[in-house]
Amino acid sequence: MSIDFIVRIVGMLVFALSAGYWGFLFSHENAVNQIAAYSLGLGTVGALFGLIATPYFTILPMRGIRRLLVRVSAENLLAGLSGLLAGLLVAALLTFPLSMLPDPLGNVLPFMAVLLFSYFGVALFVMRQADIMSVFATTANKGGSEASTTPNSAWGQGSRTILLDTSVIIDGRVADIAKTGFLPGTLFITRFVLNELQYIADSADSLRRQRGRRGMEVLAELQKVSAVSVRISDIDVEGVREVDDKLVILARQLKCPILTNDYNLNRVAELQGVVILNINELANAVKSVVLPGETMGIAIIQEGKESNQGVGYMDDGTMVVVEGGNKYIGQTKAVNVTKVLQTAAGRMIFARPEEQ
Repeated sequence: MSIDFIVRIVGMLVFALSAGYWGFLFSHENAVNQIAAYSLGLGTVGALFGLIATPYFTILPMRGIRRLLVRVSAENLLAGLSGLLAGLLVAALLTFPLSMLPDPLGNVLPFMAVLLFSYFGVALFVMRQADIMSVFATTANKGGSEASTTPNSAWGQGSRTILLDTSVIIDGRVADIAKTGFLPGTLFITRFVLNELQYIADSADSLRRQRGRRGMEVLAELQKVSAVSVRISDIDVEGVREVDDKLVILARQLKCPILTNDYNLNRVAELQGVVILNINELANAVKSVVLPGETMGIAIIQEGKESNQGVGYMDDGTMVVVEGGNKYIGQTKAVNVTKVLQTAAGRMIFARPEEQ
């Protein structure tokens, strides 16, 4: 027996009895048959109303509140409850002096103070949650103990939530970046991302299966990194099936960035105002800076697409196309940089062999 059916039956009985009682009061001076007719008629109307309308002001609002609470992050929920308590405390201090005012101010103003200070308390704590909690964390860490200054103890470590995409987990570089400490905050991994990762790991395609298992290993490695906090949540987005769409909607609700290297997700998220942290862009940003006219040594390993071209790679993986370098394949040759191009795939360097 479903909860909806039980609620409807209870609502039908309550409204039937209430309406029948009102029918009895309305017709208590009439004859007995009229009293029965009024009570039975209003009771029937009340039963129908209760059977149909009870879920709309009982179960459905509760489900809406539950969905809202699931979408709210723990930090926002904690800040909101703290602000509510602070607002109620201030309102309680003002209740007595306000109640001493002459009527009707003495009766109305205390109630208005409770509403206003509760609202302002919640709004203030939610908007400035990072600043307020950082003040508390700084006060708590003033003891100067070495344990209190570890990254995991500070509020600033957990105040920033970063959503992880499936592609960035499979990529694996996020674990190396996390070890360096350049990802302060909480790495937030949703259940639907884990489900997609598990689906890839169970794929019939051996390459996809290997990539999925690599993602599982990366998650296990991330949980061992002390420089970051990893949080796995069952939070979900209803009405949406695609994982990328769910991530974008969730990032907008939580007001947090998405860590990814998926180009399509990057573009879609930016169009909707979501901050994207792209590992490929980070990798390009930290590559060695080479200017036209500089000289460097490159091991030419293969021919290029055009005639007379040779191709080599720098230590960071940047491709170097050497004009006239096909005759030096297998050799390390000093080359002069002629042009540097930044493309969507990364940085590409063009050079010529240094004249002897």
